[in-house]
Amino acid sequence: MLNDFISTIAAALFVGLIVFLISHLSKKYRGVPLAKWVMPAAAGATIIVYSIWIEYTWYSHMRAGMPKSVVVLQEVDESVPWRPWSYLFPMVVRFMALDSDKVTHPVASAPQLAQTDMLLIGRWRRIQTVPTVYDCATDSRADLLGGAKLAPDGTLSGAQWLKLPAQDPGLRAVCSKG
Repeated sequence: MLNDFISTIAAALFVGLIVFLISHLSKKYRGVPLAKWVMPAAAGATIIVYSIWIEYTWYSHMRAGMPKSVVVLQEVDESVPWRPWSYLFPMVVRFMALDSDKVTHPVASAPQLAQTDMLLIGRWRRIQTVPTVYDCATDSRADLLGGAKLAPDGTLSGAQWLKLPAQDPGLRAVCSKG
């Protein structure tokens, strides 16, 4: 958040400097400087445009910094009244992902059970991890929250299996790893 604030102010100062130089050159060569309102208007417009741009590109920047093994399970778009343009162009504000290289098979006698951490990633939020187990034989998933456990014999306690469609990206990523 602080990084975005500093970047926004730096962009506005840079545009203000460019407008100042243009005004100075205009006064020197044409004899007429730019109007006094041009510099603050340009800096203000830069703040607005840069803020909108950084909000729309945070997801692609975040995604580009992740390893290729990270699979995005779901993106959550948002449209809100204080960003009226978001009704035309909704923006991704959070997403769920998992790293298919971090899949383990915790039960030797039940190789169809695969465990990994689901990543909950949101703008302006810390990344949260949810321990998750997939049953590749039944196309099911269970989140190991609130004391839920997968016993050494492969039985689940404290959670319910959630049936997933066969084309679920998390199921495909986890179960294709063998």
